[in-house]
Amino acid sequence: MHRDDELTISEVAARTGVAPSALRFYEDRGLVRPLRTLGNQRRYTRAMLRTVSVIKAAQAVGLSLDDIEAAFATLPGDRVPTKADWTRLSRVWREALDQRIQRLMRLRDDLDGCIGCGCLSLRSCALFNPDDAARGEGPGSRLMRDRKRGRPTSSPPDAVTS
Repeated sequence: MHRDDELTISEVAARTGVAPSALRFYEDRGLVRPLRTLGNQRRYTRAMLRTVSVIKAAQAVGLSLDDIEAAFATLPGDRVPTKADWTRLSRVWREALDQRIQRLMRLRDDLDGCIGCGCLSLRSCALFNPDDAARGEGPGSRLMRDRKRGRPTSSPPDAVTS
C-alpha cells in the first residue's frame, strides 16, 4: 500500500494514458522526478499528472522532447509549477508554433506551383529552371531550401511574363 497523496507508475499511466515505459523514459530525460520507496518503487505526486499532461499536449502540437526538456529546465525544481509557470511556457511555445505554422502555410501555398525544382512539373520548370540549370547546385528542392534560408529565389525570365 501507499499513501493517498502518492501514485504508483501504473496509476499515473492509467490516469494520463502514457505507458509506464514512457514514464521511465521521461524520468531518464529528467522530465519527471518520481520519489522512491524504501523498496525502490517509484511514487509520483499528484502534481506529476499535470506535468505528464503538459508533455503530452506539447508533443501533440509537434514539440520535441528536447524543446520540452529545455522549457522544463526553466521551471523551479523546489515547488510544484504554478499556473503562471505554465502560462509562461505556453507563450514561448506559442511563438515557436506560430513560426512553424507560417512555414507550413508557405509550403502549402507553394505545393500547387513549383515545388522548388525537385522537379514535379517539367512544364513550369521551363520557366524557373530552364535546361535544368539547378542540377549544378546539388540534389533536392533548391528553391524551397533557399526560401527557408531567406535567400531570394529565381524568378521566371522577363520575356515570359504576361
